[in-house]
Amino acid sequence: MTLLADRAPAKVNLTLHILGRRARDGYHALESLVVFAGVADRLTLDPGAPLGLSVSGPTAGPAGPTGDNLVLRAARGLAAQVPDLRTGAFHLVKRLPVAAGIGGGSSDAAAALRLLARLNGLPFDHAAIVAVARETGADVPVCLDPRARMMRGVGDAIGPVLGLAPLPAVLVNPGVPVPTAPVFKALGLVPGQDLDGAAHPAITPDLDGEALVAAITPARNDLEAPALTVAPVIGDTLSALRAQGCRLARMSGSGATVFALFADRRGAVRAAAALRAAHPDWWVAPTFLR
Repeated sequence: MTLLADRAPAKVNLTLHILGRRARDGYHALESLVVFAGVADRLTLDPGAPLGLSVSGPTAGPAGPTGDNLVLRAARGLAAQVPDLRTGAFHLVKRLPVAAGIGGGSSDAAAALRLLARLNGLPFDHAAIVAVARETGADVPVCLDPRARMMRGVGDAIGPVLGLAPLPAVLVNPGVPVPTAPVFKALGLVPGQDLDGAAHPAITPDLDGEALVAAITPARNDLEAPALTVAPVIGDTLSALRAQGCRLARMSGSGATVFALFADRRGAVRAAAALRAAHPDWWVAPTFLR
């Protein structure tokens, strides 16, 4: 049977405002403008083989044991909810850095759910697929349909597609994995605590590049400061990007990946080349965010 294939693009938080920490379960509530990059992992599914996962690619080693991979967790979760679900053997080509704040594992899991949906004739918004996405990880629901949206709550409230203009950008990861839990711990919120930070800017559909950059510049990533205490090298990557004449540089997610927005693709490519030359051990990717 023919292999099925899908891309698992990097998720980038252009903004990330932490609104507080819920008393009932200790989860942090947030509001974030999420976009997706042109760089991606690749996932294939062989329907003629037993359920399993193999991993290759430049970042396969840091991805950890396959048995605990979110791809298999999502597949097993969906099989438990959909009787007689057809599955198969997955192969993941891992190109995105791991524990990097760009949702690589979540995007992989979402790609697995899309492939299983195609194999079984299910719509991507099938109730079981949505439920399993939420159970698998906070970022998986927004990755199911990887287009620009607002994400709120604990990742469970997904806004409509925004149709934003593509943004020329460079993603940089200094090669230091940053687990999410220590960053939230460094944020220091206690259950039931609310934050009184500035409101998130209004993001309307079909903003052009100039208007979008102007709208998000006053916003922030509230995890950037605590992440710097966990991995100070994040500050070095931000400084290196800002030295390239970008329009805006900010951390994505809980780090350590940072992004910079440029006026055009040529500027992004030129900056990426300079950063690779100066820091050959960093992961550097010129791309478009949309």
